[in-house]
Amino acid sequence: ERNCSNNTTIKYLKNFKKIINLCIANDWIKRDPFVNYKSKLDKVDRTFLTTEELMNIINKEHTTQRLTQIKDIFIFACFTGLAYIDIVNLNKNNIITGIDGNLWIHTKRQKTKTSTKVPLLDTALNIIQKYKDHPVCQNGKLLPTSSNQKTNEYLKEIATISKINKDLSFHCARHTFATTVTLSNGVSIESVSKMLGHTNIKTTQIYARITEQKISNDMNILKQ
Repeated sequence: ERNCSNNTTIKYLKNFKKIINLCIANDWIKRDPFVNYKSKLDKVDRTFLTTEELMNIINKEHTTQRLTQIKDIFIFACFTGLAYIDIVNLNKNNIITGIDGNLWIHTKRQKTKTSTKVPLLDTALNIIQKYKDHPVCQNGKLLPTSSNQKTNEYLKEIATISKINKDLSFHCARHTFATTVTLSNGVSIESVSKMLGHTNIKTTQIYARITEQKISNDMNILKQ
């Protein structure tokens, strides 16, 4: 009736089941309507960029400032794993010196309110440095961001110019960080989960798929 997908429907039903359990516990209803109901989530194919595709976007020069700026913010997300809204909310106070003496991002995810700390790789640091004198960043804001709608609209344009045949959206950057940037380079799933701000490692397993390159590297170690 509401035109929800299977997985969205199941999430709503799981929340509703909590209410039902409360009703049963308080003896407000006698029977559990979920007693013979079993749900099954559909497997979702998450879009992420391969190393080659990521390098294509990084190395592609754009003639317009709007595309260059959106590209840089997207690349920043690919190397930090932060969601769009969390990057929008970043200010210079979110940059701290970490336990290793290097610069980290320390923020709270707006979606889950969980704390997340991410060491800044050189690519991300260079982008911060590039925009430190931007007019938007003069009031403490870390990066100059556009609206979510405009950002995703321009990313489609960037994908076409970079010859990437994928439905590129900003959330793809988060998947790319989990899969291509971290897991494929040997970072443990526990560390990735912590940096993404997940409270359950099962969530990270949905985001982060092991690529064929990672399997190949692991098997080569086994051969040796």
